[in-house]
Amino acid sequence: MMSIDELQRFLDTFETYESTSPAESWDAYFMKLAYQVRERSSCHHRKVGALIVRENRILATGYNQPPSGFPHCDETKCIRDALKIESGQNQEICYAAHAEQNALSQAARFGISTSGSTIYVTHRPCSICARLIINAGIKKVVFGEGYPDPLTEFMFDRTGVCLFNFKL
Repeated sequence: MMSIDELQRFLDTFETYESTSPAESWDAYFMKLAYQVRERSSCHHRKVGALIVRENRILATGYNQPPSGFPHCDETKCIRDALKIESGQNQEICYAAHAEQNALSQAARFGISTSGSTIYVTHRPCSICARLIINAGIKKVVFGEGYPDPLTEFMFDRTGVCLFNFKL
């Protein structure tokens, strides 16, 4: 058994060293997780994942999916296909909530404040999600792929939300 004196001698000579195995950036880490989260989506057209993070801690996740209790996209005919709606048009005509909306809903459901946080999303948010992100107090949006909605960047620019395209 170790004595108190042995422990004290060890603590007296305690040293730290520079790490020899550099960790990836937090942005890379959280973007990889957003891409993993999107795999839960059953959307036929675009799988999207989102993570809300503050102080490098995950607060909530979301992926594009219909509301709880509604048939998933792989269980019914796609309303957007049936009505021949183009990508980026009439976002409100879809059974699914967007990944950002689901992440924000999850945070709200569990009473988690998103003020001052960052959201990592596999795709640039649409302008509907941009409004929610702004009002939720999220200050930074990190995304991987584009989305055809120029109003998003306009709204973020005018409200001070930082929009950052991060390629893995």
